[in-house]
Amino acid sequence: MFIIDSILVIFTAFYYYIIMKNKWILILVLAFFQLQAKAIEGMWLPFLLKQLNEAEMKKMGLKIPVEQIYNINSSSLKDAVVQFNGGCTGEIISSKGLLLTNHHCGFGQIQNHSTLEHNYLENGFWAKNQSEELPNPGTFVTFIIKMEDITNQALDSITDALNPQERQSRIDKNLSKIRLNYPKESYQDIVIRPFYDGNQYILFITENFKDIRLVGAPPSSIGKFGADTDNWVWPRHTGDFSLFRIYADKNNRPAEYSKDNQPYIPKKFLSVSLDGIDEGDFTMVYGFPGRTEEYIPQQKVKHIVEVIDPLRIDLRDIALSKMLFYMKKSPLTKIQYADKYSSISNAWKKWQGEILGIKKSHALDKKLAHEKEFESLVEQNPLYKSKYDGLLTSYREKLNEYEPLFESRELNSEMWIRNLDLPRKSLEFYKLLTLTFDDKKPAFDDLVKELKEGLDGFYKEHEPLIERDAFIGMYDYYAQKIKHKYSPLLVSEWKTKTKQEQNYIPTFCKFILDIPS
Repeated sequence: MFIIDSILVIFTAFYYYIIMKNKWILILVLAFFQLQAKAIEGMWLPFLLKQLNEAEMKKMGLKIPVEQIYNINSSSLKDAVVQFNGGCTGEIISSKGLLLTNHHCGFGQIQNHSTLEHNYLENGFWAKNQSEELPNPGTFVTFIIKMEDITNQALDSITDALNPQERQSRIDKNLSKIRLNYPKESYQDIVIRPFYDGNQYILFITENFKDIRLVGAPPSSIGKFGADTDNWVWPRHTGDFSLFRIYADKNNRPAEYSKDNQPYIPKKFLSVSLDGIDEGDFTMVYGFPGRTEEYIPQQKVKHIVEVIDPLRIDLRDIALSKMLFYMKKSPLTKIQYADKYSSISNAWKKWQGEILGIKKSHALDKKLAHEKEFESLVEQNPLYKSKYDGLLTSYREKLNEYEPLFESRELNSEMWIRNLDLPRKSLEFYKLLTLTFDDKKPAFDDLVKELKEGLDGFYKEHEPLIERDAFIGMYDYYAQKIKHKYSPLLVSEWKTKTKQEQNYIPTFCKFILDIPS
């Protein structure tokens, strides 16, 4: 086992989704830190490494030119590190599009191909040749082709005199103009996302490949060794990997699945070394690790660990216990709910560790000390005082106002969207009720088509008794915790029902599938 005194780790999240102001925001994060040394952290964008960070990286031990990390004129590491299916990191490791990602990232695809006769989750899967590789409709891989700072264009004509609505409206118009005029190939996409709460805007040119085939995966006894107990714990001893292959059309461009497609020929792929490492080696990890909430104030962190995380954990305790009860009774149900259970338990375990880690590290006290230091600096500097005087006080007042909304948002999200299929599917059907057949018929038809296409998969992986029992347990908890003014009318009705009546999913769910008590 190697003991490394100082390891530099670079985390990059090309596509890392967070919810901010009820919008999905795409951000790229690059954080540097040294183990057993003072942390050096921040958002280090790959396309700015040459301009901002090269000297510091060289000092820390980087031996390759930064152009080999990010370069739009020739192949670089950015062409071998991809986003797998909207969130995970993947690495291209062969000249024929072979892709390596985590076992849990490919878990849903492995589960979709598993049956009682061919249980790839339990026994693993290995394609002996390309003809045995399994297609995965809906799975995609994203390459970052180019990044560019477009802040000046995005904030053109933006002044402090504009109110938030006017500001955003003008920015949206600027971004629409940029999207319309920015050069790209027909098979490429433009993605623009704000950084630093809208003070910086980055444009990404991307390519999405949609013919992704499963090549190999170890059995879950290897790929999920340690399961929830070891999840989010270091060190782990699991073979957490799965293999896929990217396919492209005859021109090596993105294409929908076709038997005529060929393995993708990458601009660059990573070679695998078996040489190991030496003490003190420079180590660089380039990928998509997840979100950061490093800059939120102490009061917000306190609310998360004392209120929000416990609510999330409690609701998922209920959902997971009901799923596990039925999964232990039926091998088929175990396959059906394997991916759902794994997905739900992932964040459930993370939140438990989040609470433990923040308390153990005394993070709240450290946050408060930083804020007091900031306020002291503001007080001492006339320029800072003119801009930032009372900033944190105002922030705290707003948090006091919005904390009940944050709480109700999490309760509603956990109850209706994240954990159970039936309420989520019901909400999709509910969209139909908000449309009329006359003036919105095209939109209605599109929704109906989308819902029909998803129903086969829905019923294939659906167990009514799990939905019923989990819903009842979760809803009892939800009805006790939700603030009245933020709750659906259904809550007050639910509290008047007998236990026998509660054994039916509420009416808005029942029209999809009637479940006996």
